[in-house]
Amino acid sequence: MLLNREQSGKRWHLRPDGPPKVTGQLQYLTDMSSPDMIYGKVLRSDYPHARLLSIDTSEAEAMEGVYAVLTAKDVPGLNRFGIATPDQPVFCEDLVRYVGDAIAAVAADSPERAMLALAAIRVQYEELEPLDSTDAALAPDAPELHPHGPGNVLHRTEVKRGDAEQAFASCAYVVTETYYTPRQMHAYMETEGGLFVPDEAGRLNVYAATQHGYKDRMQLARIIGCPEEHIRVVSSPIGGSFGGKDELNVQPYGALLALKCGRPVKMHNSRKESVRAGLKRHPMKIEMQTGISREGILQAHRVRITADTGAYATLGAPVLNFCTEHCMGPYVIPHVDVEGISVYTNNGLSGEFRGFGGNQAIFAMEGQMDRLAQMINMDPWEFRRRNLRQKQDPGPLNQQILPTDGLSQVWEALDRSDLWQKHLHPEEETSRPPWIKRGVGAAIAMHGAGLGYGIPDPAGGRLSLNAEGKIEVAFSYEEFGQGLVATLEIMLCDLFQCHTSDLSIVIGDTDRVPHSGSSTASRSTTMAWMALQRVQHGFRSKLLAVASEISGIPADNLMTGPGGIWTKEEDSSSLSSSRLVAAYAELVQRGEAKDWIFDTTFHYPTTPDHVVGGHYLYTYAAVAAEVEVNMLTGETKLLDTRHIVAAGPVINPMGYVGQIEGGSVMALGFTLTEDAVMQNSRYVTCNLDTYLIPTIKDIHTHLEVEAIEDLPEGDAFGPRGIGEIGSVALAPAITGAIHQATGVWVSHLPVPREELTRAFNVFLPEGVRPS
Repeated sequence: MLLNREQSGKRWHLRPDGPPKVTGQLQYLTDMSSPDMIYGKVLRSDYPHARLLSIDTSEAEAMEGVYAVLTAKDVPGLNRFGIATPDQPVFCEDLVRYVGDAIAAVAADSPERAMLALAAIRVQYEELEPLDSTDAALAPDAPELHPHGPGNVLHRTEVKRGDAEQAFASCAYVVTETYYTPRQMHAYMETEGGLFVPDEAGRLNVYAATQHGYKDRMQLARIIGCPEEHIRVVSSPIGGSFGGKDELNVQPYGALLALKCGRPVKMHNSRKESVRAGLKRHPMKIEMQTGISREGILQAHRVRITADTGAYATLGAPVLNFCTEHCMGPYVIPHVDVEGISVYTNNGLSGEFRGFGGNQAIFAMEGQMDRLAQMINMDPWEFRRRNLRQKQDPGPLNQQILPTDGLSQVWEALDRSDLWQKHLHPEEETSRPPWIKRGVGAAIAMHGAGLGYGIPDPAGGRLSLNAEGKIEVAFSYEEFGQGLVATLEIMLCDLFQCHTSDLSIVIGDTDRVPHSGSSTASRSTTMAWMALQRVQHGFRSKLLAVASEISGIPADNLMTGPGGIWTKEEDSSSLSSSRLVAAYAELVQRGEAKDWIFDTTFHYPTTPDHVVGGHYLYTYAAVAAEVEVNMLTGETKLLDTRHIVAAGPVINPMGYVGQIEGGSVMALGFTLTEDAVMQNSRYVTCNLDTYLIPTIKDIHTHLEVEAIEDLPEGDAFGPRGIGEIGSVALAPAITGAIHQATGVWVSHLPVPREELTRAFNVFLPEGVRPS
């Protein structure tokens, strides 16, 4: 099925949050205010690495309009946070490890006064030499950034099978390459912030962006030193996240200041503060050596991954696990030797980011496949086909995975696409200057969904008929632009043949929703679908039974529909021959409220094998890209892309295309322009005026999405999430296209323009010079 507005037969559902967003009427969490609120600000370290000798807050405390000044001594509970490893101090006590480290926080009657108070805090440091690279941090004489914990190594991974050393010795061809990927910003439009409101009952209400409200509540309770139930977290709607707001950011400071002052506190980072303190994609160095037989069959694969996780853990360990799992690609390789290491440095924090380590791994692995194919003079797509895992083969970690035909289906669909045919039959370039080159490349990927084996991954949901007579669904997921609310509306309308006006959707509020797990890892759509399948039968039976009591019509002759319960006529489910016998509002009057609540709890499906981090459900994608390279300037333009995605049934076509489009734009920046450059562990790119995200000019290209909706017979898991699959394979498709156009193999992202300009003389005909 081609997913575009002209060709798709699917219903394009109007996003309920669309009109308020485009008109500016929607209130994001950072738009919230309170009449008596004050403003919070955080003082962050002057140095990336230093001993903290003293903090004098007396001058700030004495300022008019300043209500509180907090430091480490004012944290009543645990002075640490971290979604998996709580190793980041709320306020530094004796050592600062990066320029985003918090020293103090103030609350004042205006943002300007709060900034003046920060300037009045006197801090004495003993500056230390920063460990500004993984090599520096791994040096034998390097100081330990976490001396009471893991030192300078956060995490190590290893996958070994067969005998790679011996297999390499018998390989006919071997490619050895080192790949480098950048520190990428999430660049969400809404920077971190929120409103923190203590109420008269002594509870704290937190209105701040996160992808995991229950996790935030747990961490804040530890910091404050109170029961979790004393905190309410409202976490939707959000102006973008992409993983970057999965970790606590301003929440500890807003919460502590609000409780100290007994008043609402508003916090909102500037873009510079967001850059300084926020998470980024892990920059990685991936060393790969891959060997094949004379017939082009993969034999051996050696990988060494080095990830710069920055000063604190966040989810650096699971990111490395995911990268390790995906650095072998969707291929059968008998002899594997993979090691990974995630290293603490004094650089900015690296953590959760759309693709979660898969982007880096797939760029490298697909680069190897292109190089090997050229080495044996084979079509690169055919070379991939010869080595693809088959339906019943185990996953990359030799774990059981759910068998589907998705991998072969996306390969075949791209193979017959018009865009890939351009690679096989390049156009003559007579109409273009000799320094303008075009090429087409392609890549294929399998991407695990969910958190993986051994990691708590709870799920659940609630379906009820509420007091207003609405069919209400409740999940702890958040809407941060991905179209979740529209997807839930479509699911419910399809289940009950009702109208959107019959629905109430409640998400992202720990006081009102069950624990559904995080809105991460491409899991929300699958989990919501599975939850509704589990509860819809009991809920429907209850509706029909009560309607039967009211109408005297047997329940078997009734069905749900717009506004309430309808009769079936001649066993037809068509409403044209039916009549309404009971409105939903009538039904809810019969019985107690609890009688209308149907809950379910379960866990995201994982492999039965004991492989930590190993995934069970995968989504598959093939991507082709056409580029135009100006070899005078090194500029690369993306002209055309084709995404073919096997992710099960398409529930929300608009959301589906939007996710692939959005992921593609993010991948385009990752490939061509984006790099949060650091020198001596300080950001050089401090704002969006120097950090180059793609603009509308860069993305004005043709993009076509083809969805393969097939699932195995009896599949119980429904539609797969596609929030990440659109972002993971475009980079190697683009660099493959650059190679066809210029002959240059790219191993460093973003693509270094100087490498392309240096190659210009190779292609320039003798005596020809650009005017």
